[in-house]
Amino acid sequence: MKLYYTPHTCSFAPHIVLRELGIEAELRRVRIGPDPIVVADGRDFRELGALGYVPLLELDDGRVLHEGVSILQYLADQHPDSGLAPAPGSAERIELNQWLTFISSELHKLFSPWLFHPEYGEAPARIARERLQPRLALVDRHLAKNAFVLGERFSIADAYLYTIAGWARVLKMDLHPYPALDAYLDRIGQRDSVRDALRREREDARAQPERAPA
Repeated sequence: MKLYYTPHTCSFAPHIVLRELGIEAELRRVRIGPDPIVVADGRDFRELGALGYVPLLELDDGRVLHEGVSILQYLADQHPDSGLAPAPGSAERIELNQWLTFISSELHKLFSPWLFHPEYGEAPARIARERLQPRLALVDRHLAKNAFVLGERFSIADAYLYTIAGWARVLKMDLHPYPALDAYLDRIGQRDSVRDALRREREDARAQPERAPA
């Protein structure tokens, strides 16, 4: 199994889940951008993912899975005893899907232009800051009553929320208005899976330093 990833992007969420499951997937770092490449061999990443973005999961049988939310659910469903996702068809699974959709459409898509496309100028940053406030407030109210997204147990939604909401710190957003979210990010950041995923990505970067594009 191979995880195609880029540091500091949404691909960190499935990497966390792989570590939660104890799966030793091969890391394949991607330089994203107008001409995305697989760092290890210089291959055009669009040969695997036509849109050129991460994450992408290549299975042992050669199948390639796209879209982060689908990858998260696939990994959890392959290991139902892990508790990382409720059973399909259950009320709890519907709640999980609601949260995954919210994180994807209401947080991820607002952060992305601000964080990854400075060429768009100041407008996306200003719009994102304004629109993120009520959405982060909603998350904060929920986490003030729940240790994790689904209550008392870590799930794939937490791997995703931690990754995306963590961009607020990268962008130096003031999280004082959201104390529950701020504390949540600290707490999830101490999980062994998160620390291990960070360590593995740093080791991968040292082992395969990226060369300047030709």
